[in-house]
Amino acid sequence: MSDGERPDTAETSQNTPGGGVSPTATAIEPDAPDEFGLVQAWWGEGKGKTTAALGMAFRAAGHGYRVHLLQFLKGGADSVEGVRGEYNAIAALPGISYENTGHYGWKGLMDGSDDDEHAAKARAAFDRARELVAAAGDADLTEPLSLDGDPEAGVHMLVVDEALYAVEMGLVGEEELLELVASKPADLELVLTGGHEEPTFLLDAADLVTEVRKVKHPFDAGTRARKGTEY
Repeated sequence: MSDGERPDTAETSQNTPGGGVSPTATAIEPDAPDEFGLVQAWWGEGKGKTTAALGMAFRAAGHGYRVHLLQFLKGGADSVEGVRGEYNAIAALPGISYENTGHYGWKGLMDGSDDDEHAAKARAAFDRARELVAAAGDADLTEPLSLDGDPEAGVHMLVVDEALYAVEMGLVGEEELLELVASKPADLELVLTGGHEEPTFLLDAADLVTEVRKVKHPFDAGTRARKGTEY
């Protein structure tokens, strides 16, 4: 093709997403993913680990896949309201559900919360993660799942939010998390988030490891958690 000559439209459209046709929203119907089954780890000091995981969860649910969010430590500070924006959005969208095992405060910050209770809730959350992974192993994840079914009936994607923080705090052992990863069925997409320290113990077991790096954060200037961005 000479300079200034435009490429053939039919030829170029073959190399663009959707063949060059603009995507449109469609009704969500139960479906099954063709290529799920990876292990993801999202860690780092920057804001956005849970947000990134939620973005994938909503995307997967939008394709009709069954998704569940299990949160280990999302209790929050006194500036965070009891109702979170993501929970309202999850309730409005078919195919995605959540449960939160955290409570007020953060382990080790001397914020008035009970560290023993944090530890107990983290252990309970990890036991729950084991149950959900085992349940996914009993399901046929190559087939569509009921969008309003219980997560115990199987899910295509399981987001274990702040599991890496639990390991970093010594509430869950590295070997325990590796055993959880090893026990997952081949077609379950397992997403692990949290932690400020690189989870080097996971590098061989995970397929995707992303560091969310902080360059600047409004918290450093005293800005509290804001409704609509942090919760």
